[in-house]
Amino acid sequence: MATRRNVLVMGVAAATALALAACGATADKNEGGASDGKPVTGLRIMVPNTPGGGYDTTARTAAKVMEDAKIATGVQVFNLPGAGGTVGLQRTVNEKGNGKLAMQMGLGVVGASYTSKSAATLTQTTPLAKLIEEAGAIVVPKDSPYKTINDLVAAWKANPKGIAVGGGSSPGGPDHLLPMQLAKTVGIDPRQVNFVSYDGGGELLPAVLGGKVAFGASGFGEFLDQVEAGQIRVLAVTSEAPIEALKDVPTLKSSGIDLVFTNWRGIVAPPGISDADKKVWIDALTKMHESDEWKAELKKRGWTDAFVTGDEFGTFLTEQDKAVADVLKQLGLA
Repeated sequence: MATRRNVLVMGVAAATALALAACGATADKNEGGASDGKPVTGLRIMVPNTPGGGYDTTARTAAKVMEDAKIATGVQVFNLPGAGGTVGLQRTVNEKGNGKLAMQMGLGVVGASYTSKSAATLTQTTPLAKLIEEAGAIVVPKDSPYKTINDLVAAWKANPKGIAVGGGSSPGGPDHLLPMQLAKTVGIDPRQVNFVSYDGGGELLPAVLGGKVAFGASGFGEFLDQVEAGQIRVLAVTSEAPIEALKDVPTLKSSGIDLVFTNWRGIVAPPGISDADKKVWIDALTKMHESDEWKAELKKRGWTDAFVTGDEFGTFLTEQDKAVADVLKQLGLA
C-alpha cells in the first residue's frame, strides 16, 4: 500500500468581547474598506480555544500582519475557549449577519463538532479563507527516556494504556487523530491508546514539560520556542520531507513509520453576512497573504502556504466534514 496519508487533509487543525456588534464591516460609510483603498476597521477575530495554541498564534499573527502592512487597523483578537472550539463555533453561528466577526479554526473544530455533539456546524458558517497547513510533531520533555521515535514506539507497543499521549484538541481534532493514526500504523489498537485531551497547545505545553504525559502530539509550531530553549525534544515530524525549522529532526517515514499527517487552519464568518462584508474579509486576507510580512511569518514559523478563499474553501470544508465523520465512526466516536 502507498504511504498512509491522513485522509482528512490534502485529499487524503473576555466579557467585553462577548458584546459583539451586529453590524457589517462596511455598513458604516465612515469606516475603511477594501473598495476605497483605506485600511479596514472594526474587524474582530475569535479564537475558540485558550491563548498560546496554534489557533491563537495564527490569528494574532494574521492580525499583526494586517496592521503592519496597513491592510486593517484595530483588529481585535479574543479567546472564547470551550468544548474543543465548539463554544466559539456556536457563538459564531449565533452572530448571524455580523460582518465584523470571524473565527479562527481548523481541523480540530471540524472533529469537535461531532464528538461534542454540537448543535452548530461549520457548514452553517461563511467560509472566508484557508490560510496554512502544518505538519505534526511527536514531542517529549528534555529528560524523557525516549531518545528516538522508535524508542517511544517500542515502549508504547509494550504498554499502550500505560503510555499517556497528550494533544491540544478534543477527540476528533488533529492532535487526537494523529496519535490514533500513528498507533494504527505501528500496530497498536487505537482503542487502547491513553489519550489526554487539552484545550489547545497553550494547555498541552505545560503538561508535556511537567511530565503529565509521556509524549505530546501537535503541530510543531506550538513548540519551536521550547525546542530552541532545550526544554523539549522533537522525536519526529509528520511531513513528507524534513522541516526547515527543524532540520535535524527525522520524519516518521525516514524512521520507518509509513505515515504522513498534515493539519490546516482557516477563517470563517457567521452565516448570513452580506456579499460586501464577505468581500471586505476576503480582500483583506488576500492582501495579507500577498504581503512580504506574511511570507516572512510563513518562513519563520515553518507554515506551509495553503491559501484558498470563498467557494473553494467552502468545498474543502464540506469534504473535510465528511472525511472527519467517517474516521470518527471508524473509531466509534461519532
